[in-house]
Amino acid sequence: MKIVGIITEYNPFHNGHKYHIEEAKRITGADYCIAVMSGNFVQRGAPAIIDKYNRTRMALNNGVDLVLELPTCFATASAEYFALGAVSLLNKLGVVDYLCFGSEWGDIELLKVAANLIAEEADCYKELLISYIKEGLTYPAARAKAMEGYLNSHNNTYDRDAINQLLSEPNNILGIEYIKAINRISSDIIPVTIQRKSAHYHDRYEEKNSQLSPITSATALRDLIETSLNADDLIKAKESIPEDVYQFLRLNYKVSYPINEEDFNQILIYKLLSESNESLTRYLDISRDMADRIMNILDYKSPYLNLIQNIKTKNLTLTRINRALIHVLLNITKDIFQNNLANGYVPYARVLGLRKTSSHIIREIDKQGNIPVIRKVSKAIKQLDDNSMTMLQEDIFAAHIYNQAVYHKFKTPIPNEYQHEIVII
Repeated sequence: MKIVGIITEYNPFHNGHKYHIEEAKRITGADYCIAVMSGNFVQRGAPAIIDKYNRTRMALNNGVDLVLELPTCFATASAEYFALGAVSLLNKLGVVDYLCFGSEWGDIELLKVAANLIAEEADCYKELLISYIKEGLTYPAARAKAMEGYLNSHNNTYDRDAINQLLSEPNNILGIEYIKAINRISSDIIPVTIQRKSAHYHDRYEEKNSQLSPITSATALRDLIETSLNADDLIKAKESIPEDVYQFLRLNYKVSYPINEEDFNQILIYKLLSESNESLTRYLDISRDMADRIMNILDYKSPYLNLIQNIKTKNLTLTRINRALIHVLLNITKDIFQNNLANGYVPYARVLGLRKTSSHIIREIDKQGNIPVIRKVSKAIKQLDDNSMTMLQEDIFAAHIYNQAVYHKFKTPIPNEYQHEIVII
């Protein structure tokens, strides 16, 4: 039995995701596919547009056999820790042979070269990186420029332009982090990549009367959903998503979705007003400089998106700010996160859903893995130690905050984490 793992958000699910699942199985010869999926909050520092259980159902209906939740502290972390959390989870299952991810480049060997160069962090590279950060460049820009300088100072045979291109594309960067994570934890999982088709990760939906292409970006799909006047407008996405996803979007539009940052505005402002400049630095990704800037700009009348735009500076990216504010919202502190790292990253596998025909995968994980499988949250206390329970409580809290936003916006109740059944199809 061969199993391929994928790491994803499905925010929301579209044809490109279905293609990824099919190709992952095809090129690896895998019999089954396990997805590690972000829960109700995602890596760019935002709530998922649709709740995790409905996104799980979409995945299972389109080729995934088992969906596991990536704990919130890793799902909302930087690319490095997002990758470490997800890869460590797949590795601890003891049954995953391959990790397949999409990339703009599509060449696993060159991605490995870039991963090794960054992981080694030669003195020359580190000095350049620090110097560019001091000049005011964002970390991604400084990293790309430092890599270019490092290559220029060494008589390498690597394709320098290609390496630099790798560091400017989001899926390439994540792919590099996946490879770094595999190497860091000495995993036997084999990384493979497929090239993204057609749509760019950041492609937007701009023309209100146009149809989305058959392969579109999740960004464009979210744009369409957010700007639609009613469910009938979603016909423009029909060719871009599987039929079951289209039917869900039509039937549940403004019933249980869309959820966005503004739906958490009041809670976030309350949290920020409850903090001081000093206490704000407790939260993951918030430096003292950022804390001072947030508190100086904070206005109880500020909409969420206005607030982050006002906080933004040359060396503070919107994504970094979004992640920081999500950590405040969800009570994810530096101390707790460092404790999670020290205790082996992800200490449990939380099942969100599975296909009936693939239920034996969990039995194999029970036999071969070194991680407890959480099928019912109510029974987790018997399976986990105190540190692991702290992480799970973060996930539970995040889900309940999200459910509250859904109910406040649409008056649609979602069962709490102790009552919600896993999705089985």
